Amino acid sequence: MTQKRESLFADAFRRLLRNRAAVIGGSIIIILIALAVLAPYIAPAPFDKQVLEDQNTIPQWLTSVFPTMAPYARISNNYPLGADYVGRDLLSRIIYGARISLTVAFIGPIISLIIGVTYGSIAGFFGGRVDNIMMRFVDVLYAFPSLLFIILLMAFFRSTFSKPDPGSITYAISQLDAKMGGMLFIFIGIGLTAWETMARLTRGQVLSVREKEYVEAARTIGATNGRIMFNHILPNIVGPLVVAETLAIPSYISTEAFLSFIGLGVNPPTPSWGAMISDGAQMVRTYPNQTIFPALGLAITMFAFNFLGDGLRDALDPRLRGTQ
Repeated sequence: MTQKRESLFADAFRRLLRNRAAVIGGSIIIILIALAVLAPYIAPAPFDKQVLEDQNTIPQWLTSVFPTMAPYARISNNYPLGADYVGRDLLSRIIYGARISLTVAFIGPIISLIIGVTYGSIAGFFGGRVDNIMMRFVDVLYAFPSLLFIILLMAFFRSTFSKPDPGSITYAISQLDAKMGGMLFIFIGIGLTAWETMARLTRGQVLSVREKEYVEAARTIGATNGRIMFNHILPNIVGPLVVAETLAIPSYISTEAFLSFIGLGVNPPTPSWGAMISDGAQMVRTYPNQTIFPALGLAITMFAFNFLGDGLRDALDPRLRGTQ
């Protein structure tokens, strides 16, 4: 009696569970997702509720952590992490801010995968002149610094859609962006710049797989190009692509945080960790809690995705263990 062979993904999942850092990272991500989904029920107060009388208050326990605040800070235990400069609860805004970072963490890779995999697959599969023309276009895009390009795009979007005429397309787009709290243009900016690396990686993977024996066999029996691509090539390259996007998620999160930090991110009063760090940086010497706590949330989230990405890379291809 032969023993049933373990599937590739089951074996990879088993190796992933043995990676403590990846398990910790995945657990943190699950907790963050739960906080983001249940924010209205977990947060002590609405993220936009202002109590001007309680501005810049701190809880009693913070005076032990930051003794220099004790002589001048107003004490109020109604705010577990303190209140900001207009009396909004910091803990509530940090919890709601997780929604922004996690949304970027999941929407960014989806956009990158859809555009990059499609573009790179076409270039790699057909090769020749098609490949040459398509990849030269990618090279041109690579000539522009991605962050600077996103900043210019965001500045253009904000200025173009700031005062649109009612009934126009720009007005409809600006209304959609407003309903999304300013996230629409962030998705567009990240989507227009994030796919180039994925396209290059996909092209390289397709070029290495398209000459394999099983692909040649599929061509011999008359399989169409679409069938070869979706049934034989993509299933064999999806692992490295997923790992690459998982490792790229922290860069998407940091991009959104930076855009919000410089005022080109989400629309106030929608809470973003980057915007909260920017607000707190103006009074970091007097009220460091307003900067440190959202910065910790941002750092923990990025570390969690890094740990999970490293674990996925090691699990899906043990030969890459410990390499960059």
